[in-house]
Amino acid sequence: MSKSLREEALEYHRRLPAGKTEVIPTKPCSTQRDLSLAYTPGVAEPCLEIKREPEKVFEYTNRANLVAVVSNGTAVLGLGNIGALASKPVMEGKGVLFKRFAGIDVFDLELDTEDPEEIIRACKLLEPTVGGINLEDIRAPECFLIEERLREEMDIPVFHDDQHGTAIISGAALLNAAELAGKRIEDLRIVFSGAGAAAIACAKHYVRLGADRRKFLMVDSKGTITQDRAKELNAYKLEFAAPTGAPQTLRDAMKGADVFVGLSVKGLVDQDMVRSMADKPIIFALANPDPEISYSKAKAARPDAIVATGRSDTPNQVNNVLGFPFVFRGALDTHSRSINEEMKIAASHALADLAREDVPELVTRAYGGQRFQFGPDYLIPKPFDYRILLWEACAVAKAAMESGVARRTVDLEEYRYELERKLGRRWQVMQRFVIKAKGDPKRVVYPEGTDPRVLRAVHGMLDEGLVRPILLGPREAIEAQARELGLDEDRWELVDPRRDERRNRFAAEHYRLLQRRGVNREEARREVARPEVFGAHLVRCGDADGMVAGLSGRLADTVRPVLRLLQVREGIGHVAGVQVVMTKEHVTFFADTTMTVDPTAEELVKIALLACQAAREFHEEPVVAMLSFSNFGSVRHPAARKVQRAVEMLRTSAPNLIVDGEIQADLAFMPENLKRLYPHSRFIGKRPNVLVFPDLNSANISYKLLQQLAGAETIGPILVGLKAPFQPLQPQSETTDIYHMTAVVVAEAQEAELGRAVRPGPPAV
Repeated sequence: MSKSLREEALEYHRRLPAGKTEVIPTKPCSTQRDLSLAYTPGVAEPCLEIKREPEKVFEYTNRANLVAVVSNGTAVLGLGNIGALASKPVMEGKGVLFKRFAGIDVFDLELDTEDPEEIIRACKLLEPTVGGINLEDIRAPECFLIEERLREEMDIPVFHDDQHGTAIISGAALLNAAELAGKRIEDLRIVFSGAGAAAIACAKHYVRLGADRRKFLMVDSKGTITQDRAKELNAYKLEFAAPTGAPQTLRDAMKGADVFVGLSVKGLVDQDMVRSMADKPIIFALANPDPEISYSKAKAARPDAIVATGRSDTPNQVNNVLGFPFVFRGALDTHSRSINEEMKIAASHALADLAREDVPELVTRAYGGQRFQFGPDYLIPKPFDYRILLWEACAVAKAAMESGVARRTVDLEEYRYELERKLGRRWQVMQRFVIKAKGDPKRVVYPEGTDPRVLRAVHGMLDEGLVRPILLGPREAIEAQARELGLDEDRWELVDPRRDERRNRFAAEHYRLLQRRGVNREEARREVARPEVFGAHLVRCGDADGMVAGLSGRLADTVRPVLRLLQVREGIGHVAGVQVVMTKEHVTFFADTTMTVDPTAEELVKIALLACQAAREFHEEPVVAMLSFSNFGSVRHPAARKVQRAVEMLRTSAPNLIVDGEIQADLAFMPENLKRLYPHSRFIGKRPNVLVFPDLNSANISYKLLQQLAGAETIGPILVGLKAPFQPLQPQSETTDIYHMTAVVVAEAQEAELGRAVRPGPPAV
């Protein structure tokens, strides 16, 4: 480790609060009433319920989301037997990964003993506390005995990650590597370097995936494990002993082998050994932190090799974080009694299958814009691929139910939505629209049809049955881009505005609509060739149901031509941009963040009504705060009086709406101060969720500051007020934004058919 990295790592752990984890309450405890519910006397009630019905422990406590990470520090990373105390930073780190990737809480427990019986007894005593136990960094062969006994004697999942995590992840890589090499898994000759916990677990797991045990050679520090060494072998090694007469050294064993699996020590393999392997060899050099042979040397020796290591700075990192958080997630959510072989196999297949899917923009951004596509350098998903939670946990839960170890049955489609909620508030909020859109997918036009973000998003939405896409652009360019991304080329409707037979008709209609706005016939013909204008005409004439656009230019340049062609909805006669701002606890609607720079009092009324419409579309009953730097006339200034007039007009036009102002933004969310200073306020007992700003400057600045400084998630801007469904994107939008805006447009199109405002149904969970 370099000096700078060492110092940075020490500072990272030393910075206050020391360590990497803390315990945070999930319920309020700020009043006497809260205290009486959290502890005595109220806490007696759930205790008595659990006493009467033990399964209710999952309903009234966090047991179903709590894992104990247990270690005695006898085999920590590449550090060896450093003891329980020194292992604590690693176990805290394990807790961070559980929480970060799967939302699972952890108690890290470092046991100061090397006696397997004491570890077994300690774990058994924990059963009422936790929903599962993750054994970590316990040396072989004791780790085998401890896990076997605990699995037999406990009624919760027990999982030794050093064994099964590596097996699950490398198993997924093996499935895909074999396919890419054109080899059947049952035909693979596999050599294992190392015979510890991970190597033996990998060998067992590969057999369950279809490999032939008779084609294995396992080599430890004394040479190949063969039957003539039976007296010196423990039972776990003996299971993989080759017949007497097998090659005696790792060098000889690798000759003609299809697969090398290294779980041993740095530098054990040289380039000549790699050259001796079969065609298209598969090399998993997984020793940590340095592999048996480096990625670069292995590829230099055999350019046809498919290589994986445990390092993050080379392709195909076999990283256990791809496994344990999601395996436990599926096991905990089904209240499983154990993590069995069927669940591990399901996890491997889920990871292998996911690696063959197109990779979203959000994932590539997490890796500095690096593109990933299934192939020799991309066998398994990257750790920050958010879809792993959905794919792997669902697969594990399904296997748990089918194999009979689950105590709780879940509907897998609803469970997937439940998992998506864990990805963030944004996913949870948008699921209403996604579910609604899937019920009746509509024709949505995408003017930026050649943009890879659009192609990726559309590809995924077609798989989900969410949309019927129309891509605009040159056919050759779209098909070439799709091929480059590894996507099917014929799954969508392609329209080239320059060559489409409707261009003349649209040009005539364009001229008719805009001749009094300075557009002549030739300009109309040129403008219609612009994809966003052609797309708007497709929507206008009914050849498309809605449009999503804006990746290729400024928001104003996209919205302006569309507004000239698509009608404003009857009634309010205005268009507003609403930003949906989400924190952990609340969803709030900011308006107008996009359209009107300095609205009049009359325009503020229209903006407020449109923002209320947006709130109702998201199933939120609006409570409107008309914001200012003044409180109820405390400052006499034209800007404050403008908001005062808007409040008066709004109360007249919408008497049933809960609205108040003008009011300062902080006071609107301070109920005690508001009650003391302004007891007449309509916000007493209410929390505003629609914030109408006096001008675009303040609205735009406010939501962007919340994004950057407070980590709020946002959706938008969502345009409200157009008769035809259209939602804008921005140049920085990603595939997720396209996905969500499409869901909104499809939902709007569904409701437009029925002649009413959008009302997405409730989520499935």
